[in-house]
Amino acid sequence: MSSGGEIACTYACLILHDDGIPVTAEKIATLVKKANVQCESYWPSLFAKLVEKRNIEDLITNIGSGGGGAAVAVSAPSGGGAAAPVAPAAEEKKEEAKEESDDDMGFSLFD
Repeated sequence: MSSGGEIACTYACLILHDDGIPVTAEKIATLVKKANVQCESYWPSLFAKLVEKRNIEDLITNIGSGGGGAAVAVSAPSGGGAAAPVAPAAEEKKEEAKEESDDDMGFSLFD
């Protein structure tokens, strides 16, 4: 769970970046202080180090992008004599999600 100080530092980084101002620990701490938010003294420096190493625009555009899917290992059955034929792997079919409307449930959000 994130604290108010972490969120304030995040917003401070975004504000500084949006205004084209270099993101430093001092500037983050100043914005957080002006916003009257209490935060631990180490948060601004951690966020400043993050911004030094990573591009903020890349962090914003890659939100929610996960890694690749895990590979599935198939082991051959061990047994006597003849080897069993290997069945081809079944392809996954993605089902399209059906959109539900409020009419289906018999009530509306704004009733």
